[in-house]
Amino acid sequence: MNSMKLKKKDIVIVVRGNRKDRGKTGKIKMLISDKNRLVVEKVHIVKEYIRPNPQKNIQGGIVDRESSIPVANVMYYCRECEQGVRIGYRVTDGSKQRICKKCETVLE
Repeated sequence: MNSMKLKKKDIVIVVRGNRKDRGKTGKIKMLISDKNRLVVEKVHIVKEYIRPNPQKNIQGGIVDRESSIPVANVMYYCRECEQGVRIGYRVTDGSKQRICKKCETVLE
């Protein structure tokens, strides 16, 4: 399995998937590397039905939350290019840096 080039708190754009989510941008909240999925803020909102539990002081009801989407459905959003781009690496002076493949700027 390939390692992910994306990190937590990277800004990504959804390029494939659900019609209502396509084109949205958001920060990565959580990476699930063993399943190749990630959770993006305000993307792929699902309704979760929670049962009340008085012992734990949980009221219950319907809650909106973000669900995970496949990594293949998102691209890194470069602010210089203002679009989704692929990520590459450049090694300079023994340090490895992530770069935008389109405009060659260093990401971080």
